[in-house]
Amino acid sequence: MRTLLVLLGVVVLVVAGLIVTGWIPVWQTRQAVVQAPEFKAALPEVSLGTKKQEVTVPTIGVRKPGETPAAAQ
Repeated sequence: MRTLLVLLGVVVLVVAGLIVTGWIPVWQTRQAVVQAPEFKAALPEVSLGTKKQEVTVPTIGVRKPGETPAAAQ
């Protein structure tokens, strides 16, 4: 497996060298255009606030097998 990877690496380097030296010509057939798309969005307004409020939180009990149920608090 290692031999195959080394051989593949050597082939890639040889092909890159041939392209750089001009033995394998490469032409640009059309202009490269890179443009980021433009988006516009209408977003709703969001307002944040705080208020004090009392909340009832349930209690949870754990009962091991064989124990009798305890009274709820």
